[in-house]
Amino acid sequence: MPLRGQDVARHPVRRVEARAGHELAAHRYPASIPAVTQVLRDGLDLGPGVTFLVGENGSGKSTLVEAVAIAFGLSPEGGSTHSRHSSRATESPLGDALQLARGAGASKWGFFLRAETMHGWYSYIEDHPRTSGDDDVAFHEMSHGESFLAVLESRFTGQGFYCLDEPEAALSFSSTLGLVATLQRVVARRGQVLCATHSPVLAAMPGARILEAGPWGLRESAWEDLEVVDHWRRYLAEPWSYLRHLQDG
Repeated sequence: MPLRGQDVARHPVRRVEARAGHELAAHRYPASIPAVTQVLRDGLDLGPGVTFLVGENGSGKSTLVEAVAIAFGLSPEGGSTHSRHSSRATESPLGDALQLARGAGASKWGFFLRAETMHGWYSYIEDHPRTSGDDDVAFHEMSHGESFLAVLESRFTGQGFYCLDEPEAALSFSSTLGLVATLQRVVARRGQVLCATHSPVLAAMPGARILEAGPWGLRESAWEDLEVVDHWRRYLAEPWSYLRHLQDG
């Protein structure tokens, strides 16, 4: 029986799965990363609201966010659906190996906030102003953190698919809380978010789904059970127990 009403998934991305006939070798990067291996083998269902990918460097979280953004039609260097700037192609081939199942009637607009390449996008925006004739935000005239907050204010405004790769890199503690508030507004307006993060502050967002990447692949986790949360708790309670090992080395 066909689904009707609220049973029909209307968020932009319902599922991520391997494209039939993709040529990624299982023993080579990026397919050799356990989290990527799992997605290529089993697929990944994405619900409405916010999904956080959390894990150590090299665990595959940023690789997956980048690939999903590319599969959605976003530039691997960040920006909105219509941005097509590129300085140097460094993305993995994973984006071409994935296909997305879209929500019925969902918005096709998206934005990819990638911390390490946003300044290149600022230059692209200066060279390609909005067609409405309105002046855009002067991102280059702001500090790194201020420009990120301005992106959130001017681009994270409603329905669509928002990919973020370690957005906390430019943000203070209080600004990270501001990002949580922004994501809550996006969800309230029926936007969907996929975010890779190292921040226990960001990952604590109420109602968010957390997937922890590691040698096991991807596993759903509660915030209090995350390895990063445990490390930060231990470090803040007794930093010397961590720092002394640096001197011993």
